[in-house]
Amino acid sequence: MESINTSNNIDTGYMEVDVTSAANNTPVENATVTISYTGEPQSTIEQLTTNSSGQTEQIALAAPPLEYSMEPSVNQPFSEYTVTVSAPGFEPFSVSGSDILSGELSLQQIRLTPIAPDASETNIVIPANTLFGNFPPKIPEAEIKPVNEPGEVVLSRVVVPEYVVVHDGAPTDTTAGNYYVRYRDYIKNVASCEIYSTWPDATLRANILAIMSFTMNRVYTEWYRNQGYNFTITSSTAFDHKWVYGRNVFESISQIVDEMFINYLSRPNVKQPILTQYCDGKRVTCPNWLSQWGSKSLGDQDYSAIEILRYYYGDNMYINTAEEISGIPSSWPGEDLTIGSRGQKVAQLQEQLNRIRENYNAIPYLTVDGIYGNRTAEAVRTFQRIFNMPQTGVVDYPTWYKISDMYVRLSRIAELY
Repeated sequence: MESINTSNNIDTGYMEVDVTSAANNTPVENATVTISYTGEPQSTIEQLTTNSSGQTEQIALAAPPLEYSMEPSVNQPFSEYTVTVSAPGFEPFSVSGSDILSGELSLQQIRLTPIAPDASETNIVIPANTLFGNFPPKIPEAEIKPVNEPGEVVLSRVVVPEYVVVHDGAPTDTTAGNYYVRYRDYIKNVASCEIYSTWPDATLRANILAIMSFTMNRVYTEWYRNQGYNFTITSSTAFDHKWVYGRNVFESISQIVDEMFINYLSRPNVKQPILTQYCDGKRVTCPNWLSQWGSKSLGDQDYSAIEILRYYYGDNMYINTAEEISGIPSSWPGEDLTIGSRGQKVAQLQEQLNRIRENYNAIPYLTVDGIYGNRTAEAVRTFQRIFNMPQTGVVDYPTWYKISDMYVRLSRIAELY
């Protein structure tokens, strides 16, 4: 991978590295994390040690000027770093090309493999963001799929899946591997691959909604399985979205996905999520599809997310909500849980936090009494800090589902990823 001209790095971005065991999803404490410029891997910039939550401190790193990511440019808008991790009992791990944008927090997740006779060092290379690198444009498809053909199997209702199976290549590439990826992690990864987290909030939301609706269409219509394949979606931009195993994601994108993951895009009298296709709008133009750079311009003009989407897809596009979320113990209680809240949902929350605490011991132990007091609020605040959420001490919609997600992950020791 070509390294950026480091003399252009006059701004500052931020990185946090989170290290967990691939065997059981638990944090790895006292891992050694070394950060260097990609292209100069022997020149260490920072050496860090993970805490009891498997995390490094957030560190400041040089980044190119903010304006490079605000309009199409020949100048690379992100700097690239190599992250190398070692820990006793685990195989070494390195990831090159972890990208940093001006003013943004990058979350680099590392999953270490325990030492075993057939294990080997993991080396990941993250390609450039699709807005800057060269990737094949999307092959156009109908945005609404036929679902009444003989033998076609579709879901009876729109459900947010727990996992998608990502084929890491074109559909016909039999050498490409399949990865089981949690749905929200998949969306965060794709958005971090395909847009810049420096863009306006409404622009990020519009693009993330388009990514989610497209993905939900693949899930709902079982598009690839009905063609005889054993996966949900591919990592090829010609067919689907760019997804990169092991890449970093950006905090601003992560938080938006946690708020919106139950949503998709609809048209009147069409049950399936719409296959919302898009292009960059500069190197490739796509009438009647969303333009990524164009959506950035509209965001600059204070268009809302739905106004941006309707500008491209038409006035009869609207935001819908899935009927069900797979893989969760219990649904959102319908209102925030905060100091003074009581009842079964609070008790369930306390039980789940206690289970998470077995692995993340910075979280205080709670008496399961169904009463939301100061200690429960502090446990929630600690959870939010560990998982890069706004530290309110209040269990809102995103926090409820993030706690549920971590509870499920840690309660299942033998996960497939």
